[in-house]
Amino acid sequence: MKTMPRRRRFAIATVSLLLGYAIWLPCVHLLFAPRGDDRADRARRLLAGQLRLWVDPALRAREVERMRVANNEWDFMGRTFLVWSLADLSLRDPSTKTQNLEVMDRIIGETLGAERANGPHFFLMSYSRASEFRVQPPRSLFLDGEVALMLGMRRLVAERADWKPLLADRVRVMEERMRKSAVLCAESYPNECWIFCNAAALAAMRFSDFLDGTDHRSFFGEWLAAARGRLIDPTTGLLFSSFTLDGQANDGPEGSSIWFACHCLKLVDEPFAEDQYRRAKVELARGGLGFAWAREWPKTWVSPMDVDSGPVIPFVGASAGSSGTAFVAASSFEDEAYWKGLLTSLDFAGFPIRDGDALRYAASNQVGDAVLLYSMVLGPVWKKVGAP
Repeated sequence: MKTMPRRRRFAIATVSLLLGYAIWLPCVHLLFAPRGDDRADRARRLLAGQLRLWVDPALRAREVERMRVANNEWDFMGRTFLVWSLADLSLRDPSTKTQNLEVMDRIIGETLGAERANGPHFFLMSYSRASEFRVQPPRSLFLDGEVALMLGMRRLVAERADWKPLLADRVRVMEERMRKSAVLCAESYPNECWIFCNAAALAAMRFSDFLDGTDHRSFFGEWLAAARGRLIDPTTGLLFSSFTLDGQANDGPEGSSIWFACHCLKLVDEPFAEDQYRRAKVELARGGLGFAWAREWPKTWVSPMDVDSGPVIPFVGASAGSSGTAFVAASSFEDEAYWKGLLTSLDFAGFPIRDGDALRYAASNQVGDAVLLYSMVLGPVWKKVGAP
């Protein structure tokens, strides 16, 4: 080699390096790809980590404080996604029902108590106080929809008579407030409606129909007509993520909203939900070399990073918030290849930590791990309730 001209040695070294990369890069994902069908074991470990937070008050206090410093909503959503996970787990394995119900009741009871004691702003970001809600008295559909879903899922697992009127009241109030909007959507923040929250509210209404014999089919039809007419981005065909009460878009299609909305809308109109999922995959899903991730926004809609999107990785546009909720949509629509690609990326970049029998991700937090757990176990509840 020393007798070769420098230019030739450089060329050989460059070619060798490129060949090495060509062999190595396509194999990297194999180090992080899920081994066989280990979803049940991962779910068990994630659940153990989640339950530890509800057994150890000091540990829970630290985690809640860490989340609330960034976003009060995460404290609330960590509760809801865990309750929803426990409902699906109870149907998957009835032997766990008694233990799961105890945890569900504790979380729901504590959440309702915190809401009563602190008012509607306690689980909202600080800008909820910056102006007045247009529809009075002040209420957030973000809270009402997800609380109603918790109540509905808990009652689906086992009836609890004292919570039946609580679900009925939430559903009644949600419909009344949604009907005061030109697009049949209620506020999560002052004059700010979110498709994430309105889809959750519609799913909760479907639970009311299934459990209590109410009938929201006409309202669902009206809502879908309004959504198709006023809330669809004409470029992508995706639902806007946030908008005013009169239907003026604040934000375009957003991954951290649309993925979860697709899941909820399966209980309202499955073909519409499937169409939205297919469009979201085209606009937001990305992958390569065995990895997968999700963008927060389509290329045709430029928006700044916010607390929902989380950190966005430059060049590839991978969003923590969008990729997290993409797990839920991929599982809901049985897109196993995309779900496994997302999990491969998470194991590569999320730094999984195994502590005894528990699993958590260093790059995540309690709500992120709860969302992942939900994506691993969802299915039985939605299948039982079904679309109208």
